[in-house]
Amino acid sequence: MAKQITGIVTSAKTDKTIVVTVHTRKTHPLYKKQYTVTSKFMAHDAKNEAQEGDKVSIEETRPISARKRFALVKIIEKPLLREDSLQATKADDTKRPTTKKKSEEETEEEA
Repeated sequence: MAKQITGIVTSAKTDKTIVVTVHTRKTHPLYKKQYTVTSKFMAHDAKNEAQEGDKVSIEETRPISARKRFALVKIIEKPLLREDSLQATKADDTKRPTTKKKSEEETEEEA
């Protein structure tokens, strides 16, 4: 049975490849202090469906390239707010016409 690992996509810039970062907590055998170990895995994403920030599950497969030994199984969770969507909403806000309130001088002139 192949290993399955859960992690977060840190890069999806290359075609059909994602970089998944996995954080694991370990305890030192002598000092009993806990520390975090970070590992990065390159995984094959055939449909280019995973994006940065997604929580994904990857599975060990035959070597696909020099550094790719994993393949995307499924996307577990997408982030609530993604940077792309924030930039898109900001761009929409700049395109919308703003309603200007009449200044006090204009209201006095009308009266």
